[in-house]
Formats: sequence, structure tokens, C-alpha cells
Amino acid sequence: MSDFRIKTYVLGGISTNCYVIYHEGKKEAVIVDPADNGAFLLNKCRELGVEPVAILLTHGHFDHILAVEDIRRAFHCKVYAHVDEERLLEDSSMNLSGTLGTERMELSADEFLRDGQVIHLLGDEWKVLSTPGHTAGSVCYYLEAEQVLISGDTLFHESMGRTDLPTGSSSAIVKSITEKLFVLPDDTMVYPGHGDPTTIGYEKKYNPVVSYTRFR
Repeated sequence: MSDFRIKTYVLGGISTNCYVIYHEGKKEAVIVDPADNGAFLLNKCRELGVEPVAILLTHGHFDHILAVEDIRRAFHCKVYAHVDEERLLEDSSMNLSGTLGTERMELSADEFLRDGQVIHLLGDEWKVLSTPGHTAGSVCYYLEAEQVLISGDTLFHESMGRTDLPTGSSSAIVKSITEKLFVLPDDTMVYPGHGDPTTIGYEKKYNPVVSYTRFR
């Protein structure tokens, strides 16, 4: 039985999924998309007995990044994002921070990633899949050994990310999903940025993107 663990915390006004990922009995953890409640996440890390060694961002929208600085300061961990997301992260008008009563955020990542790059965290290989569409620098993280995909706001349960925000593209997101994600094994578990987990096999049958591609 695997000791790999994913804890999901739904945070903020847009119900963003923040993931704390670790191996049972080990100290190190990775936080994906820390949303807007740094104090809550710090407390959860203490309860779990883990310390984040990295913050991975799937993209730079405000509802995914507002707690980044709190986590980075507390644990002195690196922040990772795709290279094509740099401009959006650093521009509050593009990342939409300051909306819905939130603070303005201009954020710099410590390391910028590229498509196909593999990063080693927690003793696992995390493959970076560039999936533009929701934003130009949206990425998914694929852990083949654990049969897990962290899909951000690219792929949802029976849905996909909106494309009407800065740097979004409907044609790009369809291409990303069909050419980058639907080629993964059907039993891959998908953990999205909002909503319930799903699998690649299920989405290949029931996601509206399938009908969209048939009639293009």
C-alpha cells in the first residue's frame, strides 16, 4: 500500500482546492496552489507534522496564490511556476488580485519551469505538462508512479477552465486537454483546482471537450 498522501483543503471565496502532498511518516511536503489562507495551512501542516519544501503553482490567478508569501516566509521554501506565467504573476491587474475584496498581489516565483521538465520532490518525479488555455502559463503536474495528475484550472470533472480572462484561449485549452492530458492512462486520478477529483478515463467519455473536438 502506498504511503503517498494528498490532503485537499477548499479555501476562499471561489472554493479553490489547495493540496498538501506528502508521504506518511515523512517530514517533507509540497503545497500546490495555497489559495488565500496561510494561517489555516500553517496550522494544518503542524497538525500533519510536515514542513513544505516547495510551493507549486498551476497558474497565477489570485485565488490560487494569495497565501504564497505567508507559506514561503514561514518555511523558506521555493515557489515554482511555468515561465509563461511570469508576467501574469507579477501584474495584479492580470492575476485579478484586488477583486472580491482580496488584497493586490504581485508575485515572483523562485524557479520557472518548462514543458516536459521533471522536478524531484519528496522522492518523487513531478513532470511538468504545459497546458495553456486557462492562462498562457497554466501547467499540470503528473506523477506517473503514483498515477496522479494535478490539473489546476485546465481540466475539471465534466468541465474545463474558463478562457475569457487575461491570456486565456479556448482553442489552446482544448488542444492542451486532448493532446497533453487525454493521452495519459485512463486510471490516472485527476485533482483539479476546483470541484471533485475525477479520472482521465471518465473525462474522455463525459467531458464536453470531447463533443467540442468532434464538431470543430
